[in-house]
Amino acid sequence: MPSVKLIADCGATKSEWTLVGHGKIKTVITQGISPYFLNADQIRELLLKELKPELKKAEVDEIYYYGTGCANPDNVTLVKKALRKVFPEAGTLQVTHDMLAAARALCGDEKGVAAILGTGSNSCFYNGKKILKNSPGLGYVLGDEGSGAYLGKKVIQYYLYGTFDDELRGRFDLTYMTNAAEILENVYKKPLPNRYLASFARFLAENRNHYMIENIIEDGLNDFFFNHLCKYREIWSHPVNFVGSVAYGFRDVLAQLCHSYEFELGKVIKKPMTGLIEYHS
Repeated sequence: MPSVKLIADCGATKSEWTLVGHGKIKTVITQGISPYFLNADQIRELLLKELKPELKKAEVDEIYYYGTGCANPDNVTLVKKALRKVFPEAGTLQVTHDMLAAARALCGDEKGVAAILGTGSNSCFYNGKKILKNSPGLGYVLGDEGSGAYLGKKVIQYYLYGTFDDELRGRFDLTYMTNAAEILENVYKKPLPNRYLASFARFLAENRNHYMIENIIEDGLNDFFFNHLCKYREIWSHPVNFVGSVAYGFRDVLAQLCHSYEFELGKVIKKPMTGLIEYHS
């Protein structure tokens, strides 16, 4: 009898779970899971509340979990502990990082550079089987160039420094109805500041063709190209592929930058799940 597989693509902002079995596919969306911000008990409670009821009484045989923060062995152990409590019947339980998910979804069995541009950012060179090189990610405070958090931080800086012209400042006020004190409290005192910062990236998507907006987008994505993609010698002979909401939303800018840097642009997709289902089938 074919096994029932649960494939998870878990980012900091939201998580996508796909149950594959008996000729059917069911997808469930839950809030994001970052083991840097949630402990095993909190993850277990989240899954019992948001995921398990949606799966009804499905008996899961195999779990393939790809998640942010799961390049860290301690975080892998933490996530496995939570999943074991929620799905004790699963015989196979693999927990690995979102970078491998991106590489498998984008490249399949082919060689290429894979990049994530979502709430956070990351990149690697993948040889068709495993990741051989990974440009170090420093997180949203020190790095994450080109990510939603990075671009959102630029939006906030332009607003709080008074760099936006009157038109953009007015649009910002209408969209977010916030102030400096509230912004600073969310960034420095409240949980999940990376997610909060990334929420401001949509302001860029909603106000394209204003020169200040285009500058923020181009500069933020160029920082990713310069600091990360240019470090891969292989990028001159293999395509560079992108996944993530930021990559997909600003794919026109990525195409322009690839042309400028003389990189071959491969796939640009919003989510890796379709590729992961194909990979694990």
